[in-house]
Amino acid sequence: MAAPGFWNDQESAQQTVGELKALKAIVEPARRLQEHADELKAMIELLEEAEDEEVRTELAQGLQELAGEVDRTETLTLLSGSDDASDCYFNIQAGTGGADACDWASMLLRMYLRYFEDNGYEAEELSIRDGEEAGIQSCNLLVKGPYAYGYLSCETGVHRLVRISPFSAQGKRETSFASVDVQPQVDDVAIAIDWDKEVREDTYRASGAGGQHVNKTSSAIRLTHHPTGLVVQCQNERSQHKNRAVARRMLMARLYQLERAKRDSELAKIYDAKGQIGWGNAIRSYFLYPEQRCKDARTGHTRFDIQAILDGDIQSFIDAELRHRAAQRHK
Repeated sequence: MAAPGFWNDQESAQQTVGELKALKAIVEPARRLQEHADELKAMIELLEEAEDEEVRTELAQGLQELAGEVDRTETLTLLSGSDDASDCYFNIQAGTGGADACDWASMLLRMYLRYFEDNGYEAEELSIRDGEEAGIQSCNLLVKGPYAYGYLSCETGVHRLVRISPFSAQGKRETSFASVDVQPQVDDVAIAIDWDKEVREDTYRASGAGGQHVNKTSSAIRLTHHPTGLVVQCQNERSQHKNRAVARRMLMARLYQLERAKRDSELAKIYDAKGQIGWGNAIRSYFLYPEQRCKDARTGHTRFDIQAILDGDIQSFIDAELRHRAAQRHK
């Protein structure tokens, strides 16, 4: 990176910076563990020389913190897939439940955006469709950061919400669903596509906040892959050319994921299990009524601090799923 002219090729430079971040994500936690362990070792040596209650208390607290750090660092060893270190495309889609489902999809979007912010990920909005009454019908994000795909792939599936509906005049309890889908952003994918015969391209005007932000040209792109029925869209850029390029990369990523699913029984199981975005397919249920709790159907991991979860504190569910996958692989 210190070489003259390194930044002349921005695309290549950004790729190198991304590689550096991925390597630091491995090295830095191990380095911090060693430094923390050395500090605690020094405390033990002090206690061997002379008893000090304050040092003993600090040592006990430090050992507890170190155990937590070791536990978190161990999850990195579970991210050994070929694409785990990649950035990813992150999609949320409202399912069964009408306005409640669209509202739930927007709640999930807020939850994940908080998670991304708290964990140093960069999220770029590629497209979003508003719900007719409330919330969103769908959204597509590009999430960048160390092991973005490895961690976020754990969230693939249907998410279920049970609550008193704010859209019901009778104050009834409603169940609504939304799905999360994640694909790695991969370069130079060996997927053959006949863009002229297999893909239909539609252009439309991107929705905006109004005023000077309204897109007055049909720059948004929607691609439909006829053989698989996959649909992707991008409206983030003002340039139709840039939106087309991003949409094509998204389609390639999804086709790559499908090809992997055919060869990988674990991925195939995930996609088969996701099924319809409705009853019987939820990987995780969020209960706001009659009691407040959140339970993951795959791992059994349950928590009762539902507001913290909806504010983005979901790492424990991701870690539990990583360990669950590792256990399944070793059976």
